[in-house]
Amino acid sequence: MNEEDLLGDDPELTDGADPTEEMCEHYSVTVDKGQNLLRIDKFLTNRMEGASRNRIQTAADAGNILVNGVPVKSSYKVKPLDRVSIVMPYPLREVEIIPENIPLDIRYEDDDLIIVNKPASMVVHPGHGNYSGTLVNALTYHLKDLPLFRDGDMRAGLVHRIDKNTSGILVVAKNERSHARLAKQFFDHSIHRVYHALVWGNIEADEGTVVGNIGRSVRDRLKMAVFPDGDGGKHAVTHYRVLERLGYVNLIECRLETGRTHQIRVHMEYIGHPLFNDERYGGDRILKGTTFSKYKQFVENCFRTMPRHGLHARSLGFIHPATGKEVFFESEMPDDMRTVLDRWRNYVSARPEEGGC
Repeated sequence: MNEEDLLGDDPELTDGADPTEEMCEHYSVTVDKGQNLLRIDKFLTNRMEGASRNRIQTAADAGNILVNGVPVKSSYKVKPLDRVSIVMPYPLREVEIIPENIPLDIRYEDDDLIIVNKPASMVVHPGHGNYSGTLVNALTYHLKDLPLFRDGDMRAGLVHRIDKNTSGILVVAKNERSHARLAKQFFDHSIHRVYHALVWGNIEADEGTVVGNIGRSVRDRLKMAVFPDGDGGKHAVTHYRVLERLGYVNLIECRLETGRTHQIRVHMEYIGHPLFNDERYGGDRILKGTTFSKYKQFVENCFRTMPRHGLHARSLGFIHPATGKEVFFESEMPDDMRTVLDRWRNYVSARPEEGGC
């Protein structure tokens, strides 16, 4: 395997998937017992055919080089019996994609693209621990007669993705021309994307904008974080508008200018309003409300009804890659999220004094 396979620039798939599912091991080696102390960038350059020291250093800066499971910088000096590995946010290209006859909620389809309404709990493409049952497995079966889906490419047709536990709408290209034209629109941030999110707390302003670079957390590599000083991560902008105030939670609309991993989840946590039941970013416990046991039971029942974060990809608008006309697609809120919203509405209507908390 050469440098390009391991360290090549992967086209950014926006609205990135969960790091615990996405960080896949591409290379590993255990340092020999007799190895002298040596910088890891030089060590890997010597061990990996075709790998340049600069690319190794870039991978280390991105947190993709681990020693004994912990990210290290390129200046780290390897020691005997260290286990060195390179991880990337996508599986090895050699992973076999098995076509699976999984039912898909197809909202629109033509010769150039397909619009899919993804349920929560479905992973978009194969990754660590999820090599079957993914959207790509399903697409490879349903579109098996198309050239783009015959080679078993794990990213065939994908131009963006949403997290495993986020429901909602995605566009998938059916040919190379459509893929290139749609990917460019995502790269240019000209796609219109709207999400509905249930967040903790009562947001003070009716609408606003969160601006803050997003990158992998230096404290917890399984999380993303905001770098307010711009000294890390990538530029990210989220516009939000409060749709409904339900006491201790708000239903909001989010419009994305950029598409960073966990962008809405990270930005909402950053401004003090984590998504309801978002385990990764602290929303899976009672953050607002009373101390009464009945209230605690009410919230826990909501958590059980919607055992995932409250986020739904509501709509998607873009220029059709073949016709050049603007198209727009919507997806209604799924049952679990709608049921939880109705419960909060009933809770607030029965306790009007808590409606503006």
